[in-house]
Amino acid sequence: MQNTVATAGMTVPAPRRRSAGGLGDFIFAQLCRGAGLLVLLILGAIIVTLFIGGLPVFREFGLSFLWSTAWNPVEGREEYGALVAVFGTVTTSILAILFAVPLAFGVAFFLTELAPPWLRQPVGTAIELLAAVPSIIYGMWGLFVLVPFVQLHIQLAFGETLGALPLIGRLFESSNFAGTSIFSASLVLAIMILPFIAATMRDVFLQVPPVYKESAYGLGATRWEVMRNVVLPYTRISVVGGIMLGLGRALGETMAVTFVIGNANRMPGSLFDPTTTIASVVALEFPESLMGSLKQSALLALGFLLFAISFLVLAASRWLLRSRLKA
Repeated sequence: MQNTVATAGMTVPAPRRRSAGGLGDFIFAQLCRGAGLLVLLILGAIIVTLFIGGLPVFREFGLSFLWSTAWNPVEGREEYGALVAVFGTVTTSILAILFAVPLAFGVAFFLTELAPPWLRQPVGTAIELLAAVPSIIYGMWGLFVLVPFVQLHIQLAFGETLGALPLIGRLFESSNFAGTSIFSASLVLAIMILPFIAATMRDVFLQVPPVYKESAYGLGATRWEVMRNVVLPYTRISVVGGIMLGLGRALGETMAVTFVIGNANRMPGSLFDPTTTIASVVALEFPESLMGSLKQSALLALGFLLFAISFLVLAASRWLLRSRLKA
């Protein structure tokens, strides 16, 4: 029986509702489900490929591959270890975050609270354009501009003033005068991840309801107090997400780091010593590795370790966010 609706003494048929679960909805749901599963399958295929490819080197050296600093690809005397590359990857990424986050916060704070309206769009666009610069351009610029600057104006000054300090003085002493170092690589990475973190912070700061900030200003709070007590607590999840996005970019960066880190397979003694990263080792040595060789297995194992490090960083960030939300 058809439903009717009475309107001003008249009886008119009620509009028909489309039944849920029609053919179109079913096809759309299956396509969305397939897209999600496809991402998981691709991710799983990458993990399995890297793990299986790296098994021979673990069979040869065992777990000592993880903490060994050896890297000798000479045939007949092959010996491989991941510690140097892992240490270089983690150190440069952490330093890059330490350099980039305060600058990104300053940029976002300026664009949302201090800059006049006519200046916000040009500066914001310029920051976002940094993300469009190819990594190899950053590497070339770092090698020809940043490395000489670090060598002449930072390395020498820090070595003379801070090298004599107890405990931390060794971090700034170095006999390397080429300029390519952990410090140079970290600066390049910081510049590369700056637009990702700054753009994320700016966008989420703008999402804070104006009434919250106006209420704080009405109580006599300063701009910094509003940012610290209102804006940051409201946007902390998105801010941490932006920082993790930048950290993920720093962990996997290849060409720019290869240009400026020195690519020396040894543990560094200071911030101004050369070393290497997982991505730079794979980029430099994978073309020279023979199919099925122990060297290729070591490189695939390094790729698996890089994936594991990225996963652990993401898992740790999510755990921290959950703990903060519960608190």
